[in-house]
Amino acid sequence: MTAALLLFLAAAVVPVFFGRVQAAPKWLAAQGLALGWITLVQHGSLNAHALAAGAEVLVVRALLTPRWLRGAIQRRAEPDFELMPSNLFAWSIATALLVLAFQFGAPAMSEQHALTLGVVAATAAVAVLLLASNDAPPAQLVALLVLENAIGLFETLLPHPWPLSVHGALSAIYLLTIGVGAWLIGAPDGGPVAVVDTPDDVHEVDR
Repeated sequence: MTAALLLFLAAAVVPVFFGRVQAAPKWLAAQGLALGWITLVQHGSLNAHALAAGAEVLVVRALLTPRWLRGAIQRRAEPDFELMPSNLFAWSIATALLVLAFQFGAPAMSEQHALTLGVVAATAAVAVLLLASNDAPPAQLVALLVLENAIGLFETLLPHPWPLSVHGALSAIYLLTIGVGAWLIGAPDGGPVAVVDTPDDVHEVDR
């Protein structure tokens, strides 16, 4: 489970420091794989509930969401820009937020889920930083989906798994988020420009 948590954290942090928007679907797919892995093993037994919940996470977050996001980014047809400005000031803020996030879990370091709590806090921190530092619609949607994944990871800290109906409702909300977001960002800013034909014989009106 530690390896899955590290993969989840890397898929959230590395793109913010070094990633570009067209590679974001791949990182979200990696996060979905890690979250599905954690969902399968979080309670130590592979029963029918764990298999169904894990398969749901893998299909929704590791397969469908990256595909829809990739299609929306391609339809937008914008240059491949950085997710976060690559300057020392932004990187310093991001590093400080990561340190503070793991300090947030420090009082619980003796507990089993301390690392999970630190990863949740760090992922949420970088998602909020991305929301604040890049106002491009694709970057905003990526940050929102990363934040949703952090919330999903936090739910794995519960002592008992939620019913499958709750998992289904959360997945429906997640699909609605990516569906509406992909529809909104799927066209360039300003939309198509309408061309209006004007007659050649326009006469000046006498005053």
